[in-house]
Amino acid sequence: MARISLTLLQTFYQVARHGSFSGAARELDLSYQSAANHVRRLEQILADKLIDSEQGAKRVALTPRGRALYSLLRPELDIMLARLGKLVENQRSSIRAGMPQAIFYYLFPRILTHFRETFPEMEFAVAERDTVLAELVKDGSLDVCISEHYFGEPAVSQRSMGSYRLSLVFPRSWGDPPEQNDIPAWAQGRPFITYEPGQTLRNLAVNFLSRDGATVSPVISTSGSSSVKRCVEEGLGFSIIPCWCVEPQDLTIASTKLTELPEVQVYFGCAAFLQQHPTVRKLFEDCCRELVGPVLDPPSHGKPTSSLMGAA
Repeated sequence: MARISLTLLQTFYQVARHGSFSGAARELDLSYQSAANHVRRLEQILADKLIDSEQGAKRVALTPRGRALYSLLRPELDIMLARLGKLVENQRSSIRAGMPQAIFYYLFPRILTHFRETFPEMEFAVAERDTVLAELVKDGSLDVCISEHYFGEPAVSQRSMGSYRLSLVFPRSWGDPPEQNDIPAWAQGRPFITYEPGQTLRNLAVNFLSRDGATVSPVISTSGSSSVKRCVEEGLGFSIIPCWCVEPQDLTIASTKLTELPEVQVYFGCAAFLQQHPTVRKLFEDCCRELVGPVLDPPSHGKPTSSLMGAA
């Protein structure tokens, strides 16, 4: 079978997207005849018809094989082309990662230590955020992400690394921690410090504290766990944060692990076409080495995962 070039796939994709050869030609700055020739050549290589087009008709229709190919390309091709453009623009090798601020602040520096031993010249750019990570990977702004969401996006491959528990934290001067079942009632009237709206941990905490009709009114919202924890240390209120944020030297706060809340799943994700890239593979392996076991409970069977790059 002859080799399929990116040019042929890109032309077919734009013909299918615009519904016409002329639309694809305008998009790609080609002649009408060149666009038609590219599709014809791709059909010859695949030995199957992709486009139904009557002479003189302005619009084309996809054959069943054409629809299948377009559906396969649609989640990936725009991302690939955007990334190729950015690779050409960048003069320095880099990898761009997004993750919640708590994971970067508390856990990621030791992962970077291992990663930089292999890639000492590579710049590592981090976006510390919880929301819109899937969109940032899809549009080419990020290469990889560590998230507490399972996106279910075909263009973003994810694999579960494990899970962790949340802890209730509050100023030690408030006394002993309440029983698990009493926490929603205990929280009534106390100042609640949490994350910005839309973040995973805020949603989990609010759902838990709202049991039995209790009302929850945050008094302070911040971007990440280190800021939340700092406010608790200053006696400004209580919060619910990852259990691994609480350290032995934290003498001014009390904590209790919330075993009644679901464990928070942590996923490593990347653009689907980067699954086998050596830097992505290395980063995934370093994340597993540093997080699974020491911080995260290994993933159990039955959790929603998709193949990232095979066994770590």
